[in-house]
Amino acid sequence: MQATITVLGGDGIGPEVTAIAVSLLKEVAALGGHAFTFQEALFGGCAIDAAGDPFPPETRSLCENSHAVLLGAVGGPQWSDPSAAVRPEQGLLRLRQHFGLFANLRPVRAYPMLARHAPLRAELLEGVDMLFVRELTGGAYFGARQEQGEGDSAYDTILYTVAEVERVARLAFRAAQSRRKHLTSVDKANVLASSRLWQRTVKQVAAEFPDVRLDHALVDSFAMQLIRTPARFDVIVTENMFGDILTDEAAVLAGSLGMLPSASLGEGTFGVYEPIHGSAPDIAGKGIANPIGTILSAAMLLRHSLNLEAEAAALEAAVLSALESGARTSDIAEPNAPALSSAEFGERVRAALRKAG
Repeated sequence: MQATITVLGGDGIGPEVTAIAVSLLKEVAALGGHAFTFQEALFGGCAIDAAGDPFPPETRSLCENSHAVLLGAVGGPQWSDPSAAVRPEQGLLRLRQHFGLFANLRPVRAYPMLARHAPLRAELLEGVDMLFVRELTGGAYFGARQEQGEGDSAYDTILYTVAEVERVARLAFRAAQSRRKHLTSVDKANVLASSRLWQRTVKQVAAEFPDVRLDHALVDSFAMQLIRTPARFDVIVTENMFGDILTDEAAVLAGSLGMLPSASLGEGTFGVYEPIHGSAPDIAGKGIANPIGTILSAAMLLRHSLNLEAEAAALEAAVLSALESGARTSDIAEPNAPALSSAEFGERVRAALRKAG
């Protein structure tokens, strides 16, 4: 297969971890007889510095002419003023909106060998394997807003249409069909009108998927149950802001924020793939960042945009094999135990890929 992948390294540790993922995608291509072409572009804070725009036209053009985008992370203290006219996060919102990436998939898996790094008892983590489906282009992040400068009022509007909820709900139901056939829809229908529309619409879509069990949960109750009984959940679908918050909470179940990947998808096969962690400027340039989230994001790219399921599974299995062999970066290493650099961990994954064939 031939494919073009645009790499947006972004800021902080972003270029470091994406470079490792790209090297492993090249290994996958070599082992499978594929031809992947990689093109790099500026995005986020570095693009603001170079072009005054977090998502420059040149970057947009390269993304438009690719099969998928691999993204590192954006932001840093030099661009952290929330009142600034131009911010790295604006690039993310524009990227999602431009390509109609309405669904963000975030799998959360608890690895037994890393249980001590999670703030929960090990027995609570047994069997934790869930998939969050977060609506990505609606809600408060995209609704009408007004800020009165230094005044005493401001508002952000949560707006959803039936069509927006239907499309993300169908995607979530299909994902549940391929897993354990259990979908939990999270809202705040006891308070918010937008959530009442959300719940009503999800119930209507459920009639198309009679083989999937549907539950509804209020976001505050769900946030508690996510920590108390995380293994009970399979696929979770929720609106934009709730999904943003809940998936960061769920990250602690994996033992480190550096472990989790994500895929932002639309109607077609094009997608943007990125770890859920930030740019971690405090460790940028030290070569110690955990690349697992980015490597697993690359596996999701193989699966969802390139339809290479066997290759995706092989890359995921190689990460697991490296962990089982004791490979650890500093964030998941045992106390006083040696830790691998980012590149060294990548080489352990490469070795596992080659060994598996």
